Amino acid sequence: AAAAAAPAADAAPAKPPLSPFDQYLRSSLYTSAAAGTFLTLGSGIDPPILATFTLSTIVGYYTVFDVVPALHSPLMAVTNAISGMTALGGLSLVGGGVFPHSSSELYGAAATALSAVNIVGGFLVTKKMLDLFKRPDDPDEHPELYAIPVVGTLGAYGAAGLAGFGDLTPVVSLMSGACCIGGIAGLSSQKTARLGNVLGQAGVTLGLGATLGHAAPDYATSLQIAGLLGLGGAAGYGIASRVGPTELPQTVAAFHSLVGVAAAATAVGEYAHLVADAKPMDTATAASLYLATWIGGITATGSVVAFGKLNGNLGSAPLALPGRDPINIAMGAASLGAMGVFLSHPSPATGFAALGAAASLSGALGLHMTASIGGADMPVVITVLNSYSGWALCAEGFGMDNGLLTIVGALIGSSGAILTHIMCEAMNRDIANVILGGYGSTAKAPKSGAAVDHGEHTEIDADATAELLRSAGSVIIVPGYGLAVAKAQYAVAEIAKSLNDQGINTRFAIHPVAGRMPGQLNVLLAEAGVPYDIVFEMEEINDDFPDTDVALVIGANDTVNSAAVEDPDSIIAGMPVIEVWKAKQSIFMKRTMGSGYAGAENPVFYKPNNAMLLGDAKKMCDALRAKIIGDAERAIDPRLRRQAAPTAGP
Repeated sequence: AAAAAAPAADAAPAKPPLSPFDQYLRSSLYTSAAAGTFLTLGSGIDPPILATFTLSTIVGYYTVFDVVPALHSPLMAVTNAISGMTALGGLSLVGGGVFPHSSSELYGAAATALSAVNIVGGFLVTKKMLDLFKRPDDPDEHPELYAIPVVGTLGAYGAAGLAGFGDLTPVVSLMSGACCIGGIAGLSSQKTARLGNVLGQAGVTLGLGATLGHAAPDYATSLQIAGLLGLGGAAGYGIASRVGPTELPQTVAAFHSLVGVAAAATAVGEYAHLVADAKPMDTATAASLYLATWIGGITATGSVVAFGKLNGNLGSAPLALPGRDPINIAMGAASLGAMGVFLSHPSPATGFAALGAAASLSGALGLHMTASIGGADMPVVITVLNSYSGWALCAEGFGMDNGLLTIVGALIGSSGAILTHIMCEAMNRDIANVILGGYGSTAKAPKSGAAVDHGEHTEIDADATAELLRSAGSVIIVPGYGLAVAKAQYAVAEIAKSLNDQGINTRFAIHPVAGRMPGQLNVLLAEAGVPYDIVFEMEEINDDFPDTDVALVIGANDTVNSAAVEDPDSIIAGMPVIEVWKAKQSIFMKRTMGSGYAGAENPVFYKPNNAMLLGDAKKMCDALRAKIIGDAERAIDPRLRRQAAPTAGP
């Protein structure tokens, strides 16, 4: 059908900038809040631990900002692995010989085994992702050589302890923290990313070594520890070995849940240990243990729901219970009440009941809040849960007076918070709007109340699309989550390679929230062999569309919706999008004309320079690949041209 030109929409008015007074006022209020937070923390936390927490948060803040968007998925995986340092708290509780005997020892054993799953699985997933970005001409790498300084350091640490030269545990712990920082910083570029993963592994290994050296377990307990770490590590290796790039988001969510359970188990176990030994517990320690339990609970259950949504076990549609917000407020208020009881230093029975209430209420809150968030907001949810896991670890460090846990927790918490900020900026969303339910939950109608008539759309078939691509001088391919679901990345990679081989400048444009996890589309393309130097972020390539002959959109919708900049009443108004409609010709490859997760209709479908290639993305990409590559081969080999020519009749 011929396309009818859609009426030109007025551009959405730009949001007016803040006045200088408002800018200074906002900054002043933020500073006041920070000062109040420090005064509150300083009233019960030792200054050295507080200083460690502060500096680690600042370092994490600036380190993550330097990580390139293409490596956000490996960043999530490596921080997930480092968050397995919850094992340090678990190891400090392990005892009783070959098998645990007390409740605190049992909690410690559980935390240690679950943490080992995270450590091994997280680092293996990170390695698999980073290896996808390697190019044939990259120099050889020998990360195994970094075992020399790690083994040497632990050996010297053990020898110094045996020789009575003093306790070097703080020094080794400091080295561990520095390596974890280096692990995150290494992801700032492709050249240093794999080194960053190795540094992260070194940091965790040194941390485990320092903890074991300080605890000095007997032979029987050492066997238990070896069994726990071996069992958890084997499980993590088995899980990570079967994970492909398409399953990365749900795998990271599942690993987050383990961190939450481990943090909560360690906090409850530490309380049981203090009660059993009749040790006094100050208010700061009590608050830290309660918060570690509470944050661990919300992280665990929220991550389970996120896994279910991402893995297809649960529907992506948001849960819409009547009175959703009052339910959340009630559970939050009850959590504060239980915390007040716990901080009053009650009897052990009441204290355990309060911690049980913290775990139950936060678990229910995590289930309800995450279930109430729609599929469109999953990239933000994943980063929020990543941040939660760090803060749970940090609270554990405060409660156990463990500086290394505080360093690592602050690093991961701040890195997750920064990624959340980046995702929200890319969606023009406020974090409170996401957590409390936004366009991932509901879609609003135009203010006029009437449906907008965009006219008719134009359809195109695979053969005509292939001809347009082969006759173009420049092409930009914009993949979305539909490409990941269809597993069409290999066909698309071959299409791009063939077009580039034919002298057609072909590149990729990636939106920050494309896919269901930050950087997921970059990993998928790398898996298919697409060189990362032809894959560009939205802000790097958006200005090139007016000079581009063909923009091919595969499985994306909301991230290329012109309503974001043209319709002030749209649910996604103000969201930064890839401006494919500015190309001379745009082509959308989709199953149907349906809207995206945000529920917003896409006016680009009806623009006169757009055509819809409707059908299964995998089948359409395979058809395009066969046509483009086949035509190119026939153009080179005259014999293929003769074979393809129709046979003349008698």
